[in-house]
Parts: sequence; C-alpha cells; structure tokens
Amino acid sequence: MSTDPSRLGTSNIVRAAITQTTWTGDIDSMLDKHEKFARDAAADGAQVICFQELFYGPYFGITEDAKYYDYAEPADGPIVQRFAKLAKELNLVMVLPIYEEEQPGVYYNTAVVVDADGTILGKYRKHHIPHLDKFWEKFYFRPGNLGYPVFNTAVGPIGVYICYDRHFPEGWRELGLNGAQIVFNPNATKPGLSNRLWEIEQPAAAAANGYFVAAPNRVGREDNEYGEAAVTFYGTSQFVDPQGNYVGELGSGVDEEVVIRDLDLGMIRQVRNNWQFYRDRRPESYTSIPKP
Repeated sequence: MSTDPSRLGTSNIVRAAITQTTWTGDIDSMLDKHEKFARDAAADGAQVICFQELFYGPYFGITEDAKYYDYAEPADGPIVQRFAKLAKELNLVMVLPIYEEEQPGVYYNTAVVVDADGTILGKYRKHHIPHLDKFWEKFYFRPGNLGYPVFNTAVGPIGVYICYDRHFPEGWRELGLNGAQIVFNPNATKPGLSNRLWEIEQPAAAAANGYFVAAPNRVGREDNEYGEAAVTFYGTSQFVDPQGNYVGELGSGVDEEVVIRDLDLGMIRQVRNNWQFYRDRRPESYTSIPKP
C-alpha cells in the first residue's frame, strides 16, 4: 500500500526555496553566490531549491552575440557536478537552470534536476523559444525535445517549465498528467505586458492543474553587462498553492533574496477532490490542439 501523504490526503510539509539575483559580472562570483544561497537555504531547513533561469550568467537574450555561446556546457559538466556534490553535502534537491551544450553549435535552455543524494536525475529543455525585442532566444537555443518529464525526488515528484513556456497552458497540463506535485518555473522576466501575465499565469496554472508552482525571477538591472540597453528584471519570485493562492508574500521587486516557504503537499489530493478537473477533462473533444 502506498504511503504517499498527498495520496492519503494527510499533511506532508516540504520546505522549498527559490532565489533571485542580478548578474555580478563574472561566472565565478555567480557560482559562489548561488552556493551561498543553497547553504543558507539548507541552514533554514529547505529541502529543495531552484535558481533563476540561466543562473550563472547574464540574461544574454538582450542581444544576439556569439560570444555568449561560450557560457554553454554539458548537462553533466563542471557546473552541474559542483552543485551535485553540494546537493549531496546539504541533503538538498536542486533545480539548476543552465545553458546546455549538447555538442558544439547545438544549445538548449535547460534545467537539470539533482536529487538530495547528489544523483543527477535528468533534465528538462525549454520548449517554447521567444524571438522578441530583447528576448532574442532563437539565436541561442534550439526548442526542447525531451517532453515534459517529472522527476521522483526526495521531496516528491517535481517538474520544470522555463520562463516563456509559462504562456502555454498545454505544458502545465502535461506536467500534471505526468504526476508533478511541484512545478518549478525559473524566469528572466522584465516589465511590459508580462507584468500582468506574471500576476495571473502561475495562479491559473496551479489552480487548473491542482499542484504547487514555484517561480523564481531575476531581479535588478544588468547594466554592468549591457549599459543603456539593459532591462530591469522585477523579481517578485513566488510560490502558489493548488487553489491558486500565493504561499506567503512575494519576493522583493528590487533586491536579491532567497524566498523560502512551507508547502503542504497534502493539499493536492484535497483540492483535486473538491475540483474534479482531471475527472471532467474531455481530451477527445479538443480536436484542434494536436494540429499546427
């Protein structure tokens, strides 16, 4: 008999952390900063942590410049190996959003999931790639091709959806159907139309799919890299519960921060029993979705 607390409907508290910061100007200091974030979170009892999109570099989609290809490395490369070792030391599940090199000239916007014992469980590759003003991502990334995996970790089943992905409800639903209880959505999101979308998309996804959403976002202005062309990322990293409510306050809109919240996974079964969206789905009637 399963003893999964979310299945039984009993309380199962997972302490989760998400982080937000700006670009320091070099990779080494960014890696050191995020190691400190992880150590601080673990000291505060966190069991899982997710960093922001492309966590160890600037958000280079601001421009189209081949020099940023040098930020890519394999999904089992030195950066992931460093944090896998740290995950084992701290007994901390980690979601590591990196710039992945599959081979020279083939790059993905990827999140690697590492279990609390340091095991690299796998990766998710961002599916939806924008090509908009100061989001010139098609210059840097191929679209993801690994589906919507869910990883069985020490804190339960987790999925990942990256930044621009969040505008597409189909992927959120795929993650729910695949068994995710927490979906991490690392971001690099700037002011504009996205402000309103940032307010509504994570709560809508969490409520529609009956799981927790954790969405870290960059914060601050990376003018040390881009000067006057820089944008101001607005932080406000957030956790949302399966009813679509924020878990605690939003992160700061201007300062770096480690946001830590307690998530009661027992809510998932309770909410899904009250709101029977999975029962009442009609996939056979959604005839236009598989079509171009």
